[in-house]
Amino acid sequence: MIEKIQTLLASVPTLEANDAKSLEALRIQYMGKKGLLNDLMAEFRSVPAEQKREIGQQLNILKTAVQERLQQLREQIAANGENEAAEAIDLTRTAYPLPLGTRHPLSIVKNEIVDIFSRLGFALADGPEVDDDWHVFSAMNFAEDHPARDMQDTFFVEQHPDIVLRTHTSSVQSRVMENTQPPIRVICPGRVYRNEAISARAHCFFHQVEGLYIDRDVSFTDLKQVLLTFAREMFGEDTRIRLRPSYFPFTEPSAEMDISCNICGGKGCMFCKHTGWVEILGCGMVDPAVLDACGIDSKVYRGYAFGMGVERITNLKYRVKDLRLFSENDVRFLDEFQSAY
Repeated sequence: MIEKIQTLLASVPTLEANDAKSLEALRIQYMGKKGLLNDLMAEFRSVPAEQKREIGQQLNILKTAVQERLQQLREQIAANGENEAAEAIDLTRTAYPLPLGTRHPLSIVKNEIVDIFSRLGFALADGPEVDDDWHVFSAMNFAEDHPARDMQDTFFVEQHPDIVLRTHTSSVQSRVMENTQPPIRVICPGRVYRNEAISARAHCFFHQVEGLYIDRDVSFTDLKQVLLTFAREMFGEDTRIRLRPSYFPFTEPSAEMDISCNICGGKGCMFCKHTGWVEILGCGMVDPAVLDACGIDSKVYRGYAFGMGVERITNLKYRVKDLRLFSENDVRFLDEFQSAY
């Protein structure tokens, strides 16, 4: 019997199994009710008493060796299965069906506006959304009793009456003029805030893009040509513009600019109220008082400024009638702009 045990013990290290099924077959062959170890235990009952101690020790050694080898094979099979699963992953495959996002329509239009003016030589400028009264109002030539300074029109920071949420990105222009000597040619996109009731046509926050050019011998003709170029780049080569006299505290003379309706081509429709024209921005020559307040000699330099609402331009391009759609994060609405850029 000792010889049988030694023969089986020598064969244990050579046991092999490639999968769970063959491993189970080995276990049954050695450890099952009718397995080799049970046969040896049955034979062990008839062994003389003086040999039981030695043979019993050998049987325990054989049983332990078989169990350890089966565990080794079990771990090998598990490791091979993990490797096969990893190799089965195609790392070149597109991450489908994860849905792809899209740019927000306001971002699409803002980037297009900035790109047009960048090609015209305007640099990008930015500033804080929470700013002081000087940069938002005083430097821009707003009178002390101007309605924009009232709480009905502007958001003030509590306990800090001189700190407001900017009502226009002109505050960025005042900061640029304070820290830069002409020539200055900048474009200032950003979010602004007004204390208005939210509706389809108005919101308490929206987005503007304002431009500023200051140098020697700048004229209104320069302003008109830049705006005409912008209008045709944004709305098409056939677009016409007209300038109507207006008033802004920081420009003199001032004007509002209309474009020929891009829906009816200027013939008249419901969108343009049958006038053939649609207002898109305000503009004018920088008031000398603004230049002087910001440390620029108004006797040497002149400049022009303009500003437009990004939502307004987006409405004209994509005919979005309700401003609230821009801030509601409705995926169905945003998905409509997947091919817009």
